[in-house]
Amino acid sequence: MYNLVSFSGILILLGFAWMCSGKKKAFPWRVVLWGTGLQMVFACFIFLVPAGSSIFLFLNEVVVKILKSANAGSQFVFGRLAVPPGETSVTGETSLGYNLAIQGLSTIVFFASIMAILYYFKIMPFLIRLFARVFTKLMRVSGAESLCTASSIFVGAESSLTIKPFLEKMTFSELHTVLTACMATVASNVLALYVLSLKEIFPTIAGHLISASILSAPAALIMSKILLPETGEPETLGIDVRVEYKRENNVIEAVVNGAGSGVKLIVGICALLLAFIGLVSLTDMIFGGVGGWINHLLGIQFDWSLKGLLGLLFYPFTLVIGIPLSDAPELAKIIGERVVVTEVTAYQDLALIMEQGVLKHPRSAVICTYALCGFAHVASLAIFVGGISALVPNRTKDLAKLGPRALLAATLACLMTAAIAGAFYNQGSVLLGD
Repeated sequence: MYNLVSFSGILILLGFAWMCSGKKKAFPWRVVLWGTGLQMVFACFIFLVPAGSSIFLFLNEVVVKILKSANAGSQFVFGRLAVPPGETSVTGETSLGYNLAIQGLSTIVFFASIMAILYYFKIMPFLIRLFARVFTKLMRVSGAESLCTASSIFVGAESSLTIKPFLEKMTFSELHTVLTACMATVASNVLALYVLSLKEIFPTIAGHLISASILSAPAALIMSKILLPETGEPETLGIDVRVEYKRENNVIEAVVNGAGSGVKLIVGICALLLAFIGLVSLTDMIFGGVGGWINHLLGIQFDWSLKGLLGLLFYPFTLVIGIPLSDAPELAKIIGERVVVTEVTAYQDLALIMEQGVLKHPRSAVICTYALCGFAHVASLAIFVGGISALVPNRTKDLAKLGPRALLAATLACLMTAAIAGAFYNQGSVLLGD
């Protein structure tokens, strides 16, 4: 039954996006039909086809083993602080517990170096062009926005660099798609951070996160084109575009540059967490004081925290994507809080309630995992608008104007990805580890 709810949720989310559209008469039927079709074929392959589930289970194990390799470097540098909970170091030291900065964020440096190596050997450009070609040919969108969307599956803010020569002349709809794609997906180098948060209680989390990142790419194109359909003439419409990137002179230089990029990313993540979690705490203090007075005056019990208010806002969407009624209140808060405190905190909160046994249905954690897999939050909006503006300063005003709408499109894209996963959820799937 819940699978049918999720399937209906896909249509409801598409309808909601159309209601928010700036140009309702220019509905992008081709993008929607082909994009939804691609998502369903892919979801069917990973959830229902044994071979597909086995492939992604294999990828899950690969990521977990790579994480262990990353932890070797962390333990060498940070010693006992880097020993994961429940494990002991090579010298016999026991863990002091989970530490986000040491055990979580430090893995980003390792994964960033791996991505740099894959770029150096031209593996990543090949994969990006492959996905971009599929989007361009089937959905009839521009080659530049297809390339950016495809690269967003694997990298974060750097995806806009792959189309730097085309940003200047992009239409409003193309720029909107670029922003949406950047926020609706997650970079491979931070995927490890989410895996570390959940792998102990959700062993196949890495496979699901890889799946979610791929599914969110066509979802980003769909939601972006519904909210702001193309009415102009893109310069690269239907044309394959090559990946624009600077290749290092040798693999050592690639590793060095990749590690440097990882460090910058860690600093950025830390700064965002410090700022936004602090601001949310301050907001909760203010809302809590006023809300407590209102509760006392009216004789009611209502959660006036920002998480509680966002949970109320996202509650209908949580039900629509197929999360059971008993788990919806808690997960609505987690899905809602991602908008202000980033997906890092949201995944940690998901891990906490899973560990406490709060969730009644196994499908709830799976669907929520897909819904959270994206940079769809206010902090990321500022990062991507600012980053792309630095590449094309004369489009800063346009990007700032398109930003809020792109954030809405990215949020709906993540929810659509979750609904797709819910529609094809199969408790006996190998990918679920049952």
